[in-house]
Parts: sequence; C-alpha cells; structure tokens
Amino acid sequence: MQAPCQRCIAAIVDWRHMEPNAIVFDFDGVILESADIKTQAFRQLFENEHPQHVDEIVEYHLREEGVSRYRKFEHIYNTIIGEELVPAHSQHLGQRFSDLVLEGILAAPFVAGAREYIETHGQQLPLFIASGTPQEELEYIVRERGIADYFSEVHGTPRRKEEIVRDILRRHDLDAAHVAFVGDAESDLRAAKATGLVFVARCTGTDGKLSEWPVRIADLTMLSGCLEAL
Repeated sequence: MQAPCQRCIAAIVDWRHMEPNAIVFDFDGVILESADIKTQAFRQLFENEHPQHVDEIVEYHLREEGVSRYRKFEHIYNTIIGEELVPAHSQHLGQRFSDLVLEGILAAPFVAGAREYIETHGQQLPLFIASGTPQEELEYIVRERGIADYFSEVHGTPRRKEEIVRDILRRHDLDAAHVAFVGDAESDLRAAKATGLVFVARCTGTDGKLSEWPVRIADLTMLSGCLEAL
C-alpha cells in the first residue's frame, strides 16, 4: 500500500470509523489520470486566437477543475478576454474541446488502485460519480472504459456537483455524515462542504487548498485499504 501524504495518517484512521454507506467520486484525476489532458486542451483551445490570455486562462481552469467547461468558457470570455460569448460559439468550443480530449481520456491510465477498488467494492457499496464532464460524454467514457456496471449512478454537467450530491442523498435516503466524497479539486471540496459529506482528497503534491486538507491520500490504493479494514 502506498503511503499517504504527510500528516494525514491520524485523520485517515479516524475516517475508518465513519463506516461509509456510499462513496461519491469525481472522475478526472480520481478515477482516471486525465486531469492534465484537459489542462492541455484548454491551452490548445485558446493559444492561437488569444495567445496573450492563454496563461491566465489555464491558471483559471486549474483553480476551477471539476467545474463545467461551459461555465468556464463563459467566465473566460466575459472576464478574461472581455468579449461576449454567444451560445453558438460556446457549443462550438465545447465540441472542439471534446474532440481534443476524448481520445486521450479513453487511453488514459487508471489512477493507482481505482479500478481494483471499483471492481472489488462496486457490488457491495453504492458508488457514484459526480463530474464536471458533460453527462452524455461521461456516460460514453465510463462505458468504453468498462466500469459502468460498477456504479449505481453516473452524473455529469450541466448540473453542479452540489446539486448532484443533494439529489443522490435524497433519492437514496443516505445520511451525508456517512457518505464520502473523493476528489482532487477545490470544486470537489466545496461540494462536499456544502452537502455535509466527508471529503477525502486525492493529493498529488501540487500546491493549493487540498495540500493542507487533513484527510488526503496519494492515490486510491489507500482508499481501498481503508474500506477493506472496516
């Protein structure tokens, strides 16, 4: 088992006693090592037409990982580029973005421990995905990667993660205090806090709020070990 990030051992031991009734996962960077693919796609999408803004655009994307790409496009145009974004151009950007990332995501490796956990526990514990990827695209990727049958439900945009989680809790009559959210972005942390879920950060050693979150794991080999110990 890979060691957790520094200073989180005690917190993970405490979390083991939570006896989770369900797990909600983010997708990119938690199930698949695909977060960097989307970062490069944002750079490619804007580097020709708006090269003077591309670094700021990428920085914004990284701060808001896990948020719908369409919400990002709106912010990028309104706040960074300073132009109106009409719906038709937003849809065009979305299609170009999908074209840039889809092949890479379908070939991306699983995060260490992710597939093993999903296959081992997916029939025993309700598993959910709450992702910033558009719903239809997410469903396609999950099917193509052969993991669809292990999840109770898979949810993407246009709904926000907070809305997705609240809907899951309500329909499945789950106690938020006994549901974990595993994510690698600040948007995941915000969703967990807003809905009362226990947040487990997939910590890759990068700077940001998650590097200081007390319950953080290097990859999903640690999550698997924690759940098996319950």
